[in-house]
Amino acid sequence: MTEEALPIPVLEVRDLVRHYRLPRESLFAEPGHVYALNGVSFEIQKGKSFGIVGESGCGKSTLARNVMALENTDSGSVKILGKEVVGLNFDQLRPHRRHFQMVFQDPYGSLDPHHTVGRIVAEPLAALGSISKAEKQRRVAEVLQSVGLKEHDVEKYPHEFSGGQRQRIAIARALITHPELIVADEPVSALDVSVQAQVLNLLKDLQEEFGVTYMFISHDLAVVEYLCDEVAVMYLGEIVEKGCTEDLFRTPAHPYTKILLDAVPKPGAGIRRDRIKLKGNVTGQTEQRIGCAFQDRCPMVEDICRKAKPPLDPVGDTHLAACHFSARLLEKA
Repeated sequence: MTEEALPIPVLEVRDLVRHYRLPRESLFAEPGHVYALNGVSFEIQKGKSFGIVGESGCGKSTLARNVMALENTDSGSVKILGKEVVGLNFDQLRPHRRHFQMVFQDPYGSLDPHHTVGRIVAEPLAALGSISKAEKQRRVAEVLQSVGLKEHDVEKYPHEFSGGQRQRIAIARALITHPELIVADEPVSALDVSVQAQVLNLLKDLQEEFGVTYMFISHDLAVVEYLCDEVAVMYLGEIVEKGCTEDLFRTPAHPYTKILLDAVPKPGAGIRRDRIKLKGNVTGQTEQRIGCAFQDRCPMVEDICRKAKPPLDPVGDTHLAACHFSARLLEKA
């Protein structure tokens, strides 16, 4: 008997590296670099939601831009539906853009105020080549209805809508080419809590209806826990923990993840006096470190952490962590 072939992931990222060159501090000084991504790897299967979490400055948005081919990648691979997109120029990318779309964080800044909703939503259809006016109008009306807006909203402008409605317009724009992958970069962080819930429920409903796959970036752990099947925790351009959302949230195997989860208020739990607080900010992006990226802020740090970089190894059937002392953390869980 032959083994059944595994399905091709909608998104496959391998060893992605992105470093930004800094201006010279003096005429003869070597230019520095910001080490934004340092070998990131993961994959997302069709119809699944994959969350990326971490503090500001950890590389989440840089990862999104590189996955979407919105900027050049230094090295590594990004395959969408098995097709390599790293290294493709604008003309080569254009026919593939129908398969992957993005929803940006700011529902106010991501929509052109001078264009009508109809024109904004129809814009990605250019990736499909020549399309009739009637078909374009039909698709716009159809996708607006799917996100809970009215057909006559096509003639309105963004300023006539609330923040939540604008984000629905942005989602409609992303959906109009029937993409397999939507990359959502903090899509609800600028919205009120009640509106956030509406948009998150909408994303879930659209996934069930259209089978869309999400790469969902957020700093809000509660949002990721609600929406995502899998989650990766990033720190200083690296994934330090990755796995099934339920397992990772229940038994974190990296001290950074545990500290982030302990910081989330839990109704009825009171104030935990014994929880470890995360000190300082994300540091070290302008230097390449030896050992663990989290060593300067880790409450469990030992000599080995400063000498050897921990690999992202399995700590369970659906769970990986990059920590020399994962077993010690799991014993205490």
